[in-house]
Amino acid sequence: MSLKSFLTKQLGRVDPRVIAAAERSLKAIPLVDAKVQQEYAKLIAEMEPAAKPYQRDFPSFSVIPKTGRAREDVIGEMEALHEREQARWREGFVSGGVYHGDQGHIDFLNRVYAINSQSNPLHSDLWPSTTKFEAEIVAMTANLLGATPENDICGTVTSGGTESILLAVKTHRDWARDTKGITSPEMIVPATAHAAFHKAAQYFNIKLVRVPAGANCAADVDATRRAITRNTIMHAGSAPSFPHGVIDPIRELSELARERGLGFHTDACLGGYVLPWAEKLGYAVPGFDFRLAGVTSISADTHKYGYAAKGTSVVLYRGQGLRHYQYYTATEWPGGLYFSPTFAGSRPGALSAACWAALVTIGKQGYMDATRRILETAAEIKKGVAEIPDLRILGEPLWIISFASDTLDIYRVLDFMSKRQWNLSGLHKPSAVHLSVTLRHTQPGVARRFIDDLRAAVDHVRSNPDEKGGMAPVYGMAATIPLRGMVSDLLKRYMDLLYRV
Repeated sequence: MSLKSFLTKQLGRVDPRVIAAAERSLKAIPLVDAKVQQEYAKLIAEMEPAAKPYQRDFPSFSVIPKTGRAREDVIGEMEALHEREQARWREGFVSGGVYHGDQGHIDFLNRVYAINSQSNPLHSDLWPSTTKFEAEIVAMTANLLGATPENDICGTVTSGGTESILLAVKTHRDWARDTKGITSPEMIVPATAHAAFHKAAQYFNIKLVRVPAGANCAADVDATRRAITRNTIMHAGSAPSFPHGVIDPIRELSELARERGLGFHTDACLGGYVLPWAEKLGYAVPGFDFRLAGVTSISADTHKYGYAAKGTSVVLYRGQGLRHYQYYTATEWPGGLYFSPTFAGSRPGALSAACWAALVTIGKQGYMDATRRILETAAEIKKGVAEIPDLRILGEPLWIISFASDTLDIYRVLDFMSKRQWNLSGLHKPSAVHLSVTLRHTQPGVARRFIDDLRAAVDHVRSNPDEKGGMAPVYGMAATIPLRGMVSDLLKRYMDLLYRV
């Protein structure tokens, strides 16, 4: 048995706090720490060519140039970079990332952005057009997700799904402190919940309680019930989850929250602009929105399947009273009265304008047509994956298709697919790979190409089980090694690499 296998098997039985303490002790030994740093350096060096592919072909700047460069030169450089990068996503090789991608749509949004490039919703007196756009974005999204004249659904535009989730968690923390006197807040989420909930717990000093997902990759209602304490402020579910595309039992989870007087957040960042249309198309979509009385907030990303430009999402609340806990106001600042609905002060109003323009020009019929194409393509891909020996699909997804293997190293399958230009997402716990189907994949021949390449990948890995190289060892380490602090350190060093000139 290898050392890593032994550690994985034995340390996996130990309390994580004990493992963390052991890690700190090991790193305090100079020889051990030096060896760890050497391994980090080796791995980062292997990653650098992919992370920094332009070092030789384009000039770099660590200081502002003495004389400004010609605008034509800068535009030419950006066009060259764009040309190199667009082929993969345009031809449908990317999981998620670009959700629409039609050049006419892109050109239209770019024109809208240019017209509004100077606008800033912080200065609502100068750009009331931006606040008009944002109010209508919120209203249209709320209408899509179960708002009625009776339930007073409201919200704000944010910079993305992570900010929407962070704001929802912060809002429920402050609400629970004010109305329940909870000063040591706890939040319960499924193991499959987005990492933004973990970030929120870290940022806002909330104890995060993770409950395992069931065999179908969906949240466990009974485990959630058992995890509730007097300090619980909220729990959450996904519609669908990022890893496996599975819709959690939102009806049961939210009703549990309602019975206990807790907040409940539906993370519909991926599904908010797909599931309502899928329901209208006749697909079996379980309840997940404000039609369920226990749902107190929802996040929905307009910059994903809403087909807006990157940088907008919506967070919605049941009632303006709850939304008020999100707002920030300052009444004693010498700079005057200050208020901000979200984390940022100044924000790019042009992104809100582009989002509004996308919603009103695509329209209900456009979204219905797009959703139909995506779900039909996803069904074709799911069928193809299910027919490949050694692979199995996790859960019962609609359009985010996660697959694993009990006989092959799935990360080596991922490596092979990368060599065929595919940019897929590697997952762990369990080890798997997923494809988030977008309009890019509905182009003729893309689904067939994916299945053919995936079949070739499985055949190759089956025939070459000991092949070395690629990112498989890194994914494998992240998926299995029990020393989580070391994996975290490696990720931090990778982010350092991204900022290296």
